[in-house]
Amino acid sequence: MVIVEASGLGLRTRRGWVYRDVDLTAARGELHAVTGPPGSGRTSLLLALAGRFPHSHGELRRRGPAALGQVAGVHEPDPTLTVAEHITERLLLLGPVPRRRRQLVPVAALRARRAYRRDAYATAIAGAGFTDAPLDPDRYGRDLTPVDRQVLGLVLASLGGPSLIVADDVDAGADRPEREWIWAALERLADQGYAVVASARAVEPGVAATVHRIGDPALPTPALPGPGATAPVATASGPTGPGPTGPGVTAPDPTAPDPTAPDPTGPGVTASAPTVEVTA
Repeated sequence: MVIVEASGLGLRTRRGWVYRDVDLTAARGELHAVTGPPGSGRTSLLLALAGRFPHSHGELRRRGPAALGQVAGVHEPDPTLTVAEHITERLLLLGPVPRRRRQLVPVAALRARRAYRRDAYATAIAGAGFTDAPLDPDRYGRDLTPVDRQVLGLVLASLGGPSLIVADDVDAGADRPEREWIWAALERLADQGYAVVASARAVEPGVAATVHRIGDPALPTPALPGPGATAPVATASGPTGPGPTGPGVTAPDPTAPDPTAPDPTGPGVTASAPTVEVTA
């Protein structure tokens, strides 16, 4: 079942394109990775897929609720709460799963929601499949490492039983073993039936993810001269009006384009942004 489908998705502001021409289709049980350099629009794209940020171009269809993992500046741990308190608070806010939605929520999330008064931390961690997570339940949010933040964000996202989970910059501040663990954890979430979309600078080798590369710079291509066009000729500066020519002074070429003429493309026309290359 397709959970989120983007076709020609783009966001353009007064400063230009944030991202453009994104085609992405994620179904249940699939892991997708959005890669690219910093400033390529990865965060904005992920938030748009989750319904938390607008887009100006293209079409976006999503089935079922979406949940955010760690997104810096948008969805982060409370510095004054411990890991266990984050989980208990989220379970209290969610409450029991309504009977009409029980068939739509993964069994692990149902068990965690029922255990919000007892063993909430252990049940939530087991439900997400992170029993080997390097996470201390008594550590405060302000003391969490980048990897701890990612793990906690994924656990909290899974508690709501969403159809789609998104996580941003999953490889930020992590060494190679930590990056390998994070990508393995994302694969486990996908194996549970979630559609998972994560952003990173790159994907670790061997990860079963569909990679969508955005933000690669395009090299400018010089315009080719048209038939009969003549290259501009340098003219000597001097007083306005006709004057004699002499050595070192060249008369202006009447066939050369006028440099003071308005741009035929008109105001507001910008160079095309880099396109997305999707790698299976």
